[in-house]
Amino acid sequence: MRNRLNFTARLAFIGLCAAAGTASATPLLVTTSINDAKTVTLAGNTRPEARLRNDRGAVPDDFMMNHMQLLLKRPPETQAALVHFIDALQDPSSPQFHQWLTPEQFGERFGPASHDVQAVTGWLSSHGFQVNGVQTGRMIVDFSGTAAQIRAAFHTEIHNLDVHGTPHVANMSDPRVPQALAGVIDGVVSMHDFRPHTNFKHRAAYTFTSGGETFQTVVPADLATIYNLNPLFSAGISGQGQTVVVIEDTNVYSTADWTTFRSTFGLSGYTSGSFTQVHPTGASACSNPGTVSGNEGEAELDAEWASASAPSAAIELASCKDTTTFGGLLALENLVNSASPPAIVSISYGECEAENGASANAAYNSTYEQAVTEGTSVFVSAGDEGAASCDADETKATHGIGVSGFASTPYDVAVGGNDFGDTYAGTNSTYWNSTNGSYYESAKSYIPEIPWNDSCASVLIATAEGYSTTYGSGGFCNSSVGKEDFLTTASGSGGPSGCATGTPSTSGVVSGSCKGYAKPSWQSVVGNPGDGVRDLPDVSLFAANGVWGHYYIYCDSDVNDGGAKCTGAPSGWSGAGGTSFASPILAGVQALVNQKQAAKQGNPNPVYYKLAATEYGSGGSSSCNSSNGNTVGSSCIFYDVTLGDMDVNCTGTHNCYLPSGKNGVLSTSDSSYLKAYGTGTGWDFATGIGSINVTNLVNNW
Repeated sequence: MRNRLNFTARLAFIGLCAAAGTASATPLLVTTSINDAKTVTLAGNTRPEARLRNDRGAVPDDFMMNHMQLLLKRPPETQAALVHFIDALQDPSSPQFHQWLTPEQFGERFGPASHDVQAVTGWLSSHGFQVNGVQTGRMIVDFSGTAAQIRAAFHTEIHNLDVHGTPHVANMSDPRVPQALAGVIDGVVSMHDFRPHTNFKHRAAYTFTSGGETFQTVVPADLATIYNLNPLFSAGISGQGQTVVVIEDTNVYSTADWTTFRSTFGLSGYTSGSFTQVHPTGASACSNPGTVSGNEGEAELDAEWASASAPSAAIELASCKDTTTFGGLLALENLVNSASPPAIVSISYGECEAENGASANAAYNSTYEQAVTEGTSVFVSAGDEGAASCDADETKATHGIGVSGFASTPYDVAVGGNDFGDTYAGTNSTYWNSTNGSYYESAKSYIPEIPWNDSCASVLIATAEGYSTTYGSGGFCNSSVGKEDFLTTASGSGGPSGCATGTPSTSGVVSGSCKGYAKPSWQSVVGNPGDGVRDLPDVSLFAANGVWGHYYIYCDSDVNDGGAKCTGAPSGWSGAGGTSFASPILAGVQALVNQKQAAKQGNPNPVYYKLAATEYGSGGSSSCNSSNGNTVGSSCIFYDVTLGDMDVNCTGTHNCYLPSGKNGVLSTSDSSYLKAYGTGTGWDFATGIGSINVTNLVNNW
């Protein structure tokens, strides 16, 4: 009891100091001499690919591992005080409401003690590592060294790997550090060269064509009509004076593509809009990455569609070259620790929690956590693989239910993906004009929405193809059409956080000591389960890649990397979907909010959920049901998506209902059909709160 009282007293003291704006003496975590013979293991620091079957032997001793990172941790009472402070930042009744910190203030109040940071850097130097810098917030130490130095200091070896024909390097076991430093070192962010995946899907090669309907692509003017941005634009709120930063590890192929996109789709009249590329310097080394094949299309669409929702805003692409750390994380860390932290950032990359690993998950959580104390709004793509984020870009789910560690933190907005329901309902002509306008637009109004889902496990697709079930030997996923065209995990992502911390006992599966992030206090609205963990997504927007005939157009003139010449009618340009579009669009919407409020807003989620709780009440809002389409209530801030699901096909024994046949469907039960996941009243795993009426959101903020 005595120790507990002491802890409580210290917590209260630190909380009072933080509220009063004064620095307190941070308790020391390194209190004994460092003895390299007494070590502890940093669990959750090994990639699942680092296994015998992929091992091709140790790298040479002089093999350089550049810009690794140690993630530090603060005393538990300081962490508790930080959480309390972040809550106060979003509480209008608190004197700390929107009293954003500078990086220096963050480091002084909530970083580990300078003595502890120096103990860590001194230990690294004593083993011959080059300490490249410590971030201002005191949570990241950037260092470089050889494989031999890593073996001597961290007691793990760096090996060559061959993973599906692609060479990689990675540590083969969890690193160990001296016991004296265990209290201040959270983990090694990366000792490998594996990279996260992008969250966009090229236009699907198939669409439903029943009834001879004409299907429509989505261009910026359509977006403005469907989600009601035009009244704001007419009122002079289009992002003037705001900057939206898109985080990348590549540059765009051509800056002219952004200009072409804007001129073609009627955005160049917003003359204050601009586009720049920067490589932010800081404690984490950042060099120009050039154009990275496979990722440059991501950068193009991020920059273009952020500009579609905030055409007068400055769009800034911040990129760093990949090292042993993902270049996008390097760029974000340097920005968050800069003299002028950004107001809005969007991230369109992802990696499931169970594969990302505890340390990498913690690194994103820590960076976003610091960002929101500085007033930064962080938007992250929830993913493009339903509830099977450990099976991204696969034809089937085999690892069960999992979510992206990039999106599952309590400090970011996880942006999900919808499709339009008009084709399913046979009402295309109700919502689309038969001819295009001056800027290729044709949408007439808001359109009823369903979850984006390309899989045979979609009940709506199965029904349209004449099947009463998706599973079983007679179900759609085991039919000739289902197996030929619809075996895919491509769909908007959501699910419960399950492996933010701990180590899986089965590779890539939520298992072992895995635990999810605790549910944030603000995530309370009808439909959200009492599961005790952070749930994804928060808000969802259109993100489909054509399965029902609708997808986004963007300009990527790199024809050698999957792009297309941006000449002639845009129908011949690149087409795609994915939450990579939804995230920068919602980030652009935040620029409109910030302009109207004339201030940074930090984490938008507390406001989203408060507004949604008022709108939906305890039983949902019939007038704000998305299925109402063009008769939906004019005062709705959110549109509640209640038709369809994001379920995907699967095999194996992890969250897979497979009663017969070769292909099952993802389920929360292996022995019965409890699809993962369907829509429902209010919040759901398929679409979160739902989509938005932008004008009503901005005006009711």
